[in-house]
Amino acid sequence: MKISVDGLIVYFPYDYIYPEQYAYMLELKRGLDAKGHCLLEMPSGTGKTITLLSLIMAYMLEHPLDVTKLIYCSRTVPEIEKVIEELKKLVDYYETETKSKPKIVGLVLSSRKNMCIHPEVSREREGKIVDGRCHSLTASYVRERHQYNESTPICNFYEGFDMEGREQIVPPGIYSIDDLKEYGRDRNWCPYFLARFTILHAQIVVYSYHYLLDPKIAETVSKELSKSSVVVFDEAHNIDNVCIDSMSVKINRKLMEKSSTNIQLLEKTVAEMKEEDVNKLKEEYDRLVEGLRDAQFQRETDVILANPILPNEILEEVVPGNIRIAEHFVSFLKRFVEYLKTRLRVQHVVQESPAAFLRDIQAKVAIERKPLRFCAQRLASLLRTMEITDLTDFSPIILVTHLATLVSTYTQGFTIIVEPFDDKTPTVLNPILHFSCLDSSIAIKPIFDRFQSVIITSGTLSPLDMYPKILNFHPVIMSSFTMTLARPCLLPMIVAKGNDQVAISSKYETREDVAVIRNYGQLLVEFAATVPDGLVCFFTSYLYMESVVAAWYDQGVVDQLQRYKLLFIETQDSAETSLALINYIKACENGRGAVLLSVARGKVSEGVDFDHHLGRAVLMFGIPYVYTQSRILKARLEYLRDQFQIRENDFLTFDAMRHAAQCVGRAIRGKTDYGIMVFADKVNLSKTNACTYKNASVFYNFFFFFTYITEIFKSRQTKQITEMDPGTFER
Repeated sequence: MKISVDGLIVYFPYDYIYPEQYAYMLELKRGLDAKGHCLLEMPSGTGKTITLLSLIMAYMLEHPLDVTKLIYCSRTVPEIEKVIEELKKLVDYYETETKSKPKIVGLVLSSRKNMCIHPEVSREREGKIVDGRCHSLTASYVRERHQYNESTPICNFYEGFDMEGREQIVPPGIYSIDDLKEYGRDRNWCPYFLARFTILHAQIVVYSYHYLLDPKIAETVSKELSKSSVVVFDEAHNIDNVCIDSMSVKINRKLMEKSSTNIQLLEKTVAEMKEEDVNKLKEEYDRLVEGLRDAQFQRETDVILANPILPNEILEEVVPGNIRIAEHFVSFLKRFVEYLKTRLRVQHVVQESPAAFLRDIQAKVAIERKPLRFCAQRLASLLRTMEITDLTDFSPIILVTHLATLVSTYTQGFTIIVEPFDDKTPTVLNPILHFSCLDSSIAIKPIFDRFQSVIITSGTLSPLDMYPKILNFHPVIMSSFTMTLARPCLLPMIVAKGNDQVAISSKYETREDVAVIRNYGQLLVEFAATVPDGLVCFFTSYLYMESVVAAWYDQGVVDQLQRYKLLFIETQDSAETSLALINYIKACENGRGAVLLSVARGKVSEGVDFDHHLGRAVLMFGIPYVYTQSRILKARLEYLRDQFQIRENDFLTFDAMRHAAQCVGRAIRGKTDYGIMVFADKVNLSKTNACTYKNASVFYNFFFFFTYITEIFKSRQTKQITEMDPGTFER
């Protein structure tokens, strides 16, 4: 259908449009007209992706000088593929209606692991290994060796692309990962480097968050994208955590030992180079004297050597003299690694600021801040000069140099925490040093500053006013849209007590109670006996799920459960989880029915859709609050309170709400879908605890027109919840 959105003609490739989709388009167009940032929430299953693509493509075609490129970021490969499918439908509809195909190039950029077509490298399962082997076949010095010695292996697909692909432009069309791989096989071109090259002139680019938010990757992949681009972060409810992870580093003793081994190899290689080819070291020294920008090779094929972001004024400087010479730099690294080893010899927790860390390192080992800033770039230059083929072996020392660069570049919004024990093994001495980012706005600020419009959207962003605070930006449009339902398709329930009237809760004080675990099991058995097809359960953590399932085995709950449905469990191993999902879907498809035990914040809760018969009921065993005793979390909460005036309870409730919404939202993936959503946790209405009421109201009303959540958070009143019938909550 063809519709007018505030004067803009939009082609929509479906026979009808939902009211919320049209309202979404209106707000999105207002944001694009204002050339500002937008924060938009619309429930899953309402066609958010095609709504975005239809409006922005129409705007690009109508105003080609104002919007030149759409950069669409999503989290997982399946979600990226869904975007490409919708985009193909849209382009086909344009061709049908206008009798001419839009001259638009749209493509996916994914990792080498997903795009490699080399017969041997593509067999590797681990991404780091694929990256390392790819670099060993495509690095410039490897290719130079091949010219003198044909027995040196190289990648023929990269050679084909380098000879022909850079001179040709990809024909208009929409290219998925499989399309690019087929295109590459036909022409003997590498699909990964073809995509890297094509994003410069493509009108639509679809890729992962990390290609923009992770400075180590963005500096290599996305640095030449124009300011007139529109950036969309879809499924962005966790965007603050992605920003923080991209700027944080964690090291332990095992990694430090590997770093020492790397340094020994560097020493040996530098000594050999001095004897065999001293000119290479001299040429590198001359490049470093000229400055960092001139030291970078113009055509480097790897992302492994990408460095943490450095301000432009630092890039204009020359590398400090005390680390310019290769031997001096290796000695510098050795001192830094030995210092880190001493910091890991702790028996108690240490927390300090980056400034205190820098003062301590200068006092103890006489290392100044300035050379630390250039560590990552200096190591990258040295590894290129040494012509290391497999960089995977040097990943420990590369990570250490990233830590050095980050800790000396950013003094605000970060903290350093050294813990003697790992949370997973609290009885084993295993010190860990966390360089943790506390301010998510640091990673995303360059995106807001660089591009004229950034669209942050998801089905679960309420309360909306939290995101401008934690991301430190000012949206011109901030709207939430409700789902229009033609029939009742949701049955939300809060189960506060078991059959024996014992209150059930995942609170730390009661979670190990035998009666609570038994009641959780009995609740699951009763639902499995009643609800057809698939049933998905979510626990608050892997540890809690393991302890509950172990108790269920002893209590006979698992045997009762398997009388009705097959049982599958999500684990922290991605391969095992993928296998469990495949068999879960098979069991639901053939009518046997299945139960999947999962964890909030896990793979299943974030990226898997249990539409129709795959998820007729979802059970939440407890409210998924984050582990509040984490020192990193405490440091972040303190920072949010001091810098953004966000109270700890408000942020914890907000975080728990968005993850709970993601979990139970797995069941409803469209307007024709239906299901039961159960919150199994204690709700005590006799207490006048505003926080308890607020949590209950948030989780309950989320499924009755989503805007009510926002109103509760804004008013912080408990009147609405206290006037409800208590029987609504206790069943």
